[in-house]
Amino acid sequence: MKVLVVGQGGREHVLAWKLAQSPSVSEVICAPGNAGTAKDCRNVDIAADDIERLIEFAKKENIELTVIGPEVPLVAGVADAFEKAGLNVFGPSAKAAQLEGSKIFSKKIMKIAKVPTAEYWVFRDTASASNYFEGVEEDENFRDQPVVVKADGLAAGKGVIVCKNHAEAKEAVHRILVEQEFGEAGSQVVLEEFLEGEEASILALVDGNTIVALETSQDHKAAHDGDKGPNTGGMGAYSPAPIVTPELMDEIIEKILIPTVHAMKHEGCPFRGVLYAGLMLSARGPKVLEFNVRFGDPEAQPVLMRLKSDLAQILLAASKGKLHEVDDLEWDPRPAVCVVMASDGYPGSYEKGFPIRGLDDADALENVKVFHAGTTIKDGEVVNAGGRVLGVTAIGDDITAAKLSAYQAVKKIRWDGAWCRTDISDKAREH
Repeated sequence: MKVLVVGQGGREHVLAWKLAQSPSVSEVICAPGNAGTAKDCRNVDIAADDIERLIEFAKKENIELTVIGPEVPLVAGVADAFEKAGLNVFGPSAKAAQLEGSKIFSKKIMKIAKVPTAEYWVFRDTASASNYFEGVEEDENFRDQPVVVKADGLAAGKGVIVCKNHAEAKEAVHRILVEQEFGEAGSQVVLEEFLEGEEASILALVDGNTIVALETSQDHKAAHDGDKGPNTGGMGAYSPAPIVTPELMDEIIEKILIPTVHAMKHEGCPFRGVLYAGLMLSARGPKVLEFNVRFGDPEAQPVLMRLKSDLAQILLAASKGKLHEVDDLEWDPRPAVCVVMASDGYPGSYEKGFPIRGLDDADALENVKVFHAGTTIKDGEVVNAGGRVLGVTAIGDDITAAKLSAYQAVKKIRWDGAWCRTDISDKAREH
C-alpha cells in the first residue's frame, strides 16, 4: 500500500522511515517533507495545512493510509476532512484535537475524568487576572510561590512560562494577554501551580476504545545543559525512561490514559490517534502537565527506533477502530538516545540557509540514524531551514553506549552556528 505522511519535521522523518520498513508498504510519500525525507522516500510540495490539495493528492495516488504528523492541521480538522472523503487517516478529529489545541479544554476533560493534574486558574482578560493577583498579594507565603503561566492555544511548544513568584507571573500574563507574545494562542491564559519532580513522556495509540501504550521516553525541554534556559520544542530525548517502572506504568494507564479516553468518548469527541501525556512524577504520584495529540518530537525518534512491530499495519488498524486485533508490540530491549542539533539563536530568532556538512559520515556510523527536522535542499545542498535542525539518534547496548554513539555522530556534523545540549540521557543513569 501507499502511505502519505503529512508534515515536515523530525517526527515526520522518523514516521516515514519506520513506515517504509513495513513489507506491506510499497511507497511512503511526505507532504511537504524535508531534505531527509527526500532521501528516504518521496516528497510532494503540498503544505501540511492545505487540506483540499492533500485530499486531492491522496485520491489521485490511491493512498491507503494517511498519517498526520503535526498538531496544527489536526486542530484545523484535516482528519475530519479525510474521513468525510472516505480515506483512511490516523489522527484525531478537530474536536478531539482540542485536548492539545486548548489548555482550558484539556483541564476540563481532566476534571471530568478525575485525572491528577496541577491546580489552575483561567484568565480571559486583564481585569480577571488583576483581581486574582490583588487577592494573592495579601498572602506573603502564597505570593512567593513559583507558578506556571500558559497561553491557552497552540504556540509551537513555547507558550509556557515558568515563574519564580507571582510578580513574574503578573509580567508573564501581561506579555501574553496585552503584548500578545503568542498571538491568537494567548487570547486566554491558564495559571497553574508549579509541580516538582521529574518529567516523563507517555505515548499511546488509541482507536476510540482500545489503548496501546508505547515504550516510555523522557524529553529535555530546556535549551541548555542541566535543564537551564528557556523552554524549547525539545532538545533531545531517550527511551526507555527507567524512572517509569512497570508498576508506575500500570498506574498511569489506569488513572490517566483510560479515564481520559472514556471522558473524551462521554463528551462526544472520541479520541483516535496518538494520546501523548506529558507527566510530572511528583512526590504525590504522576500528574499530567499537558496532553498532546500526536507523536512527540523528539520522543518519536528514540521510541520508534526501538519498535520492531509493523508500524504501518498498527496505524492502519487504529484508523479503522481495530487496534484490539493487533498483536502485542515487539520492542528492541536496547535503549536509544536522540540529540537535537539546533540553529544559533534558537528558541529565539536564527539565520537559515547554512550548508550542513558531514551528514553521510554521521549516518554511516553503526546503529545511528540522522533524522531531519528543519532542513531543505538549496542549490543541491542540504541547508538549515528551522530552529531545531536534526535529531541525531543512536541505539546501544546500554544508555551510556547509545549516548556515546549519538554524540560521536553529532561531532561529524557541522554548519555555521550549530549547537546542542551535551547532557541528553544523563538522567537515565541516575535511576
